[in-house]
Amino acid sequence: MFSHQLTRRQLLLRSGLGVGLVSAAVGCRGLSQSRAIAQSVKVPDVPPTPTGKYPYDPMAVLRDFDYGQVIQENGRLLRQFEVTARSTPVKLNAAITFMTWSLNGRVPAPTLRAKAGERLRIIFHNEDATSHSLHFHGTHPASMDGVKPVRRGKTFIYEFDAEPYGVHPYHCHIAPVTHHIGKGLYGLLIIDPPVERPPADELVLVMGGYDLKKQDKNDIYAFNGIPNFYRDRPIEIYQHQLVRLYLLNMIEFDAAVTFHIHANMFQVYPTGRTLTPSEETDVITMGPAERHILEFTYHYPGMYMFHPHQDQIAERGCMGHFKVLPV
Repeated sequence: MFSHQLTRRQLLLRSGLGVGLVSAAVGCRGLSQSRAIAQSVKVPDVPPTPTGKYPYDPMAVLRDFDYGQVIQENGRLLRQFEVTARSTPVKLNAAITFMTWSLNGRVPAPTLRAKAGERLRIIFHNEDATSHSLHFHGTHPASMDGVKPVRRGKTFIYEFDAEPYGVHPYHCHIAPVTHHIGKGLYGLLIIDPPVERPPADELVLVMGGYDLKKQDKNDIYAFNGIPNFYRDRPIEIYQHQLVRLYLLNMIEFDAAVTFHIHANMFQVYPTGRTLTPSEETDVITMGPAERHILEFTYHYPGMYMFHPHQDQIAERGCMGHFKVLPV
């Protein structure tokens, strides 16, 4: 276990990544679960967002799960991820470009995914001009809690077991935390349960806000970093097919927000910590960092809104549509 900061050069010399320390490495873009789902779930063929307007594709973020790289070390399999903090300009609308603090150039950060009980290693490079850290929700030793700053040009390696299963946010924990999160340093760690969930079209939606005037108040809101993106480019899903939505609220400064889908109900799996739903509803309330798995199926084709039921938040960028395609 590594417990101190390293430069990138020191990391390469010390770990021998790809040479000595990694005795057997294979690229792993999915678990057995994802391969099974790919065979039984029909996902719309969505063209990529035209390049140039955004530093990343919000449409790809919906279904992009980073399974890292599986390596063998000292006789044990380990799942390794690598993320880099940088300042990234993001065009929020025709008039406003905002300088985010991002991981791997996107807001939210990559959705990391593993299975319960696996050993995780997250290599965090800070190439930004200010100190950052990564704090993971879930269970881990104090030395891996991510409350100590990783300074500019340094690398820190977080290593712990993937537990418990569920949906866990991760974010920068350097004061003022609201500022670091508000500028985009947050993402999801999904730990799949030992018993696989039923096949579904899986989506990630992370709600965030932007304090443009530095007044501890959000001026613009967004799903997956870009205001109104899914309003203007609806999320295509198929009629009669189960949708599994990993939903996270990372809006700072607002005490709570709701999430609502039109013309349907969803099953709620609180924090992703259950294999059976706790309730059925069409609107749920979440405080900052609260997250759930929501499952639903649309039986009628057409266009359906989703948004917070605080209308002022929805009208300032946190608005989207599901476009249900006939089968």
